[in-house]
Amino acid sequence: MIRNKIVLICSIVILGICMYLYFPFPNNDMLDAYSTFMSFPISNQDGYIVLGIIGSAMFLIAIILLVIGMKKYHFRTIVIVVIVYTFLPKFLIMTYQETLASGIMAISYDGEGQCNFENVSEDLINGECNLILHNRSNEAVTFELEFLDSYFMEDGMRMESLMNVVGPYSITIEANQEKSIYIKELLDLSGIPKHIESGTSFNVHVNLIDGETKRTL
Repeated sequence: MIRNKIVLICSIVILGICMYLYFPFPNNDMLDAYSTFMSFPISNQDGYIVLGIIGSAMFLIAIILLVIGMKKYHFRTIVIVVIVYTFLPKFLIMTYQETLASGIMAISYDGEGQCNFENVSEDLINGECNLILHNRSNEAVTFELEFLDSYFMEDGMRMESLMNVVGPYSITIEANQEKSIYIKELLDLSGIPKHIESGTSFNVHVNLIDGETKRTL
């Protein structure tokens, strides 16, 4: 089944390098990406990302070498490799968080948070956000939470980060617990020139802050 063992090993090594380039921990490097390929950001608001393009090319080279190194079952092998490449980082992160991680490094986020804003008057907005965080460690974790604006907002317009007017928010999650976080605030925006009047955002992103340590999720 194996045609060339050296070529096959080279393919596996290159795939490992590709995974290392944009391993999604402790921060998510894909947040500001306009276009992506596999785990690589190709472009963002600043233009094309050279390292992401190089990583994409390396991934394709690794797949080609994989095909060359195998005598048969090419399509089946490629499908298996792509599935493993996609889900292995998540498995490794979860394993690390449940065994060795502590503090905010043990916090996971499904990325499905939502914020809603409703205009009350000229300078007042009701802000309401929901998200779920999971503490995978064996100790309670306390940290500060702040909201990040979508990277797709234009002209410096603020939306999710408006919640930080009365933040950051102190959050405590008990050991091995999943916590639904609900925050509702009346926001005075008189000192903020560019902000939305109303709207809803999905898949919101946040910073977790513990002293000098910060994670972007």
